[in-house]
Amino acid sequence: MHLEPKSKGLAVLLTALVAIGPVSTDLYLPSLPAVVRAFKTDVASAQLTLSAFMFGFGLMMLVFGPLSDRFGRRPVLLGGMFLYGLASIFCLFASSIDMLILGRFAQAMGAACGPVLGRAVVRDVYGREGAARILSYMASAMALAPAVAPILGGFLETLFGWRSSFMALVGYGAAMLLALFALLPETNQHRDDAALSPSRLLANMLALLKDRRFMGYTLTLGFSFAGLFSFISGSSFVLIGALGVAPGNFGFCFAAVVAGYMTGSLISGRFTRRLGLDRMIGLGALLGLLSALLLVGLVLLAPPHWAFVVVPVSLVFLSVGLVLPNASAGAIGPFPQMAGMASSLMGFLQTGIGALAGVLVGHLHDGSALPMALTILAASVLCLPAYGWLVVRARPIG
Repeated sequence: MHLEPKSKGLAVLLTALVAIGPVSTDLYLPSLPAVVRAFKTDVASAQLTLSAFMFGFGLMMLVFGPLSDRFGRRPVLLGGMFLYGLASIFCLFASSIDMLILGRFAQAMGAACGPVLGRAVVRDVYGREGAARILSYMASAMALAPAVAPILGGFLETLFGWRSSFMALVGYGAAMLLALFALLPETNQHRDDAALSPSRLLANMLALLKDRRFMGYTLTLGFSFAGLFSFISGSSFVLIGALGVAPGNFGFCFAAVVAGYMTGSLISGRFTRRLGLDRMIGLGALLGLLSALLLVGLVLLAPPHWAFVVVPVSLVFLSVGLVLPNASAGAIGPFPQMAGMASSLMGFLQTGIGALAGVLVGHLHDGSALPMALTILAASVLCLPAYGWLVVRARPIG
């Protein structure tokens, strides 16, 4: 029996669906140093298991949106989750770092259906302004996933080793596939028979790329997310490797940071209707810059301690909680006839920018927190002009 649109059950299902991305990245963060040891590789190669995931994630975002515009959200989601399950099994039995990187790329190709089509379903059901509010509450609830996942991953790593995280992901994928099959209704009421036409795809993509507000929201979101992903990709090497946090305690530090994101999402859900999308995004971008400056200052001037990383990064995550749901709604809201394509292109650019930041953190890693902190600062600096030039300047007059 399918869930009713706008029901609480559907919101819970969509939250679990969208959470597949952070669950897939954060669950095995405490195991990254163990992966380095197991495969006798280096930090940059182990970090590629995260960046490869993000590149695959972004690539398939370009595919799933148009597919769902043509065939509907439900069948495409089922296919994506089936691919995710198979790739998770491949990761579980990987015998080299190269196989693990390849498996993570394939895993991401399936997982990308979650956020792309989850957002598109929200847009189908709630409209533009309603989508911003629902996405904010979903983001707050979804923040439980990256808060809990590293804690669970730390215990799994301590008790059973790094492969146990992928066993858990196999189970998560199987549960989501069954839930979607049994409960998800079809919400796409504007199916486009020509959505997969090369000329239509190109025309839609060019229209979006030329739209100043779409690009403004998307780049603002992308740079904000890059700051978040810089911490995700470097956190285990900084907190465990450089600052001596035990793998079993790593998840609690990560949960404290995610609490900032949850707080920002709750604030966004409560005040977006009163203040508007653009004002919330501007406040978030400014807070992100100030928080990143505090982080760099503490890393340079304070004695090495996990608290001097976790506290300012939690404020960075709070700023991301203000930016992401509002920028997402602002980017896809004006395009109901191609919400899937808009969500796809937005997600591709977001994850691509984030993955590049993660690669930068891995290659600059020197055993300290400074490269990660500087990358977060650079992303925060770029977030403000993207917002100011491409969003504020594009506001209609009057």
